[in-house]
Amino acid sequence: MKVVLFCGGLGMRLRDSQENLPKPMMPIGYRPILWHVMKYYAHLGHRDFILCLGYRGDVVKHYFRTYDECVSNDFVLSEGGKKLELLESDISDWRITFVDTGINSSIGERLKAVERHVAGEEEFLANYSDGLTDLPLAAQLEHFRRHGAIAGFVSVKPDISYHFVTARNGGTVTNLADIGQTGLRINGGYFVFRREIFSYLRQGDDLVTGAFQRLLPLNRLLAYRYDGFWQSMDTFKDKQRLDEMYARGDAPWEVWKRTAPAETAVAGRLPLRLPRAGRRQLHSH
Repeated sequence: MKVVLFCGGLGMRLRDSQENLPKPMMPIGYRPILWHVMKYYAHLGHRDFILCLGYRGDVVKHYFRTYDECVSNDFVLSEGGKKLELLESDISDWRITFVDTGINSSIGERLKAVERHVAGEEEFLANYSDGLTDLPLAAQLEHFRRHGAIAGFVSVKPDISYHFVTARNGGTVTNLADIGQTGLRINGGYFVFRREIFSYLRQGDDLVTGAFQRLLPLNRLLAYRYDGFWQSMDTFKDKQRLDEMYARGDAPWEVWKRTAPAETAVAGRLPLRLPRAGRRQLHSH
């Protein structure tokens, strides 16, 4: 299935971390968070990506055009550096379509802008590029198909420390509860769409306040409840948490380190020998 990723965010609340770096390119370890999202999908067999670019789309393009496999893979260097053999590869089987969808476009407008790139697809996946999870995607897909929905997303508990307030007219508080204890849930992305979603998008629409609102009375919008790991990177504090998890080797979203990849044989994988023209010096992004 094709995977549409919304990569146009400015990351205003992360600006103190990396000035002028688009939000999807904020690093976690050796790689940007966008890569971690793509790696998740690729591991599960979905390697045809459509990137909806916006703010500093040139940074995203440059990153993949100058991609260095050696940064996150083991390799053998011999003959005084003339010969390089990768022991594993990240993106050799990925197909990535880069589409400029506008600096200030809404998510709905970005999705509409790539409609022609999913032509012929009865179903496709989509997601924000700043949220990580260990979601069992196959289970979500089975749930989506069983209910005959047009659009679906993951429903998760918000990981925030605010309190939900109930008050009478006049302001007298009648209840004060931690949001995590109220049962409230939020849209966590990890969308599944049928092609019919484009019939519910209007010019200038946002996805949630536009198309999703039109699907509600038709009972064609589906939430998949998931209480496992999910974390977005909305603020610098969120980034710190993800950095710390990665640094101590506790990164639940790295499902590729715990399970065999879909449609790929791990045992007996041969080293990938790079042609001379494809070699690059080791560098960080």
